[in-house]
Amino acid sequence: MALLSTVRGATWGRLVTRHFSHAARHGERPGGEELSRLLLDDLVPTSRLELLFGMSPCLLALQAARRSVARLLLQAGKAGLQGKRAELLRMAEARDIPVLRPRRQKLDTMCRYQVHQGVCMEVSPLRPRPWREAGEASPGDDPQQLWLVLDGIQDPRNFGAVLRSAHFLGVDKVITSRRNSCPLTPVVSKSSAGAMEVMDVFSTDDLTGFLQTKAQQGWLVAGTVGCPSTDDPQSSEIPIMSCLEFLWERPTLLVLGNEGSGLSQEVQASCQLLLTILPRRQLPPGLESLNVSVAAGILLHSICSQRKGFPTEGERRQLLQDPQEPSARSEGLSMAQHPGLSVFRPREREAK
Repeated sequence: MALLSTVRGATWGRLVTRHFSHAARHGERPGGEELSRLLLDDLVPTSRLELLFGMSPCLLALQAARRSVARLLLQAGKAGLQGKRAELLRMAEARDIPVLRPRRQKLDTMCRYQVHQGVCMEVSPLRPRPWREAGEASPGDDPQQLWLVLDGIQDPRNFGAVLRSAHFLGVDKVITSRRNSCPLTPVVSKSSAGAMEVMDVFSTDDLTGFLQTKAQQGWLVAGTVGCPSTDDPQSSEIPIMSCLEFLWERPTLLVLGNEGSGLSQEVQASCQLLLTILPRRQLPPGLESLNVSVAAGILLHSICSQRKGFPTEGERRQLLQDPQEPSARSEGLSMAQHPGLSVFRPREREAK
């Protein structure tokens, strides 16, 4: 029975791939009545695979080629395959990946009603790599190295948003604690807009030991905390500084804590400095801190703005005002394609 199932699956894959290749060569929309009559009972992923969903995660996963891909699922009924969908199809055909055309209701059920954009893939899981594979970069190699360390981030959407900001702003490495941390799931990939597919994420069982080792090598270990209250005495002797006052003068580990409890006591004790984001008004109880992914974006931008080679004010204005450059809005370009759209410093810093 198992052999019959394997043979049937292989035959199915050859049939679908052959049909799509013929349609692509003749400029036709892949799918159609013949394919819609084929049964889709075998679409449920196996226990060794997971279902990646969303246009950017699937496209970047194919480009990165770090996962094994069993099947590409493109929603039936879409008016033609153009743009990124056509690119997905070409890449799948080049790698002999079977392509199926289930209806939207089937994809909705498979994705548990996540926003899949009509694109899913059955893929092998991604796992964080051991942190020792991150390389032994020394402070003398580049004084402006920045590694992001995540201590117990558990929400997959927060995790994905943090990875997206880290990739966008130029973080060199991401290290996570293996214990009490969210794994690299398809929800994380979707929330990161696919950044998880192209980033190297490392993990360690001993986050405190990792931080102490890097400190001995000359790295600055900078933790993060919420805005300190004037009513509460400082609980540690570690200095607290506004992120706007921080000077990036040597390789730095920026450590973010759990969504609810923040940094663990052991990790905070391993930090040499604590950075905070100061509010611009008096806040009522419960609003004195930011979502971890929002805080990550602010902190990373504040630090990475100091990187050598970062666009100057004049360069930013030229990017925005040059009449030869198409506007990002009219062309539908992302901020990653126009870095000048997202690199303004706060007004107070420009005035200094």
